[in-house]
Amino acid sequence: MEKKLYIYVGVMVVLILASFAWINREKEMAKSEVYPDKENAPMHLTKAKFLAKVANFQTNPTDWKYLGDKPCIIDFYASWCGPCRLVAPILDDLAKDYNGQIYVYKVNIDAEEEIAGAYGIQSIPTIFFCPMNGAPQVTKGAMSKESFKKTITGLLLKK
Repeated sequence: MEKKLYIYVGVMVVLILASFAWINREKEMAKSEVYPDKENAPMHLTKAKFLAKVANFQTNPTDWKYLGDKPCIIDFYASWCGPCRLVAPILDDLAKDYNGQIYVYKVNIDAEEEIAGAYGIQSIPTIFFCPMNGAPQVTKGAMSKESFKKTITGLLLKK
């Protein structure tokens, strides 16, 4: 009986340590150049990049003031999220299709918990469609490419 208890406790400790290692790895990957900012590809934002390119939630915690020079889409995601993985290739295509017209940003909520907390992100994927003026339109869950295009042309590009 005692031997089984030691084995059980040992397995639990290994699982807990492995989960902490995985979370830390995800945070480091998001901060490193594993996600390079390539032209025609979604840009992965750290807190510093978010504050400079999108909105400074530290200075203006209650007022949304978009800082960009083009409208944008912000995908709040996690690497372990199935629906987020379905949306990722769509966003890659949209970044190419609308290059020069909009920005496509991605925020890993596991690595950038402060950003997710500032905007109350509780389910993923959560997508912000940010026009040049006014508050962003927020959608939750996976969307089709056609739905993205409809929102981009109607809200962001106003065509």
